[in-house]
Amino acid sequence: VTPELIEKYLNLTKSARSKATPLHPTDTEEGIRLSIMMEMADSYTSDASWFVEQGDLVRAFGAINYAHAWIDCAVKIGLMDGHDDDDMFTLP
Repeated sequence: VTPELIEKYLNLTKSARSKATPLHPTDTEEGIRLSIMMEMADSYTSDASWFVEQGDLVRAFGAINYAHAWIDCAVKIGLMDGHDDDDMFTLP
């Protein structure tokens, strides 16, 4: 695991977070669930950056992949629109 690999995945995950858009209003059950999922994605992204600062690239790599997985899952189960980007997301 290299710093360049971590940077690549941090950027990919940040792009995915920006690209995917909610499909439900925030005050619905689905919107609330999505909010929880995105909080998890954001927390894991933050953790990945912290691990990089600590020099722990293995944990950083794991954390950023968990972050992306939360976003990808939200797209896969229909809480977010991945805008037909099958490179960034596992589409339904």
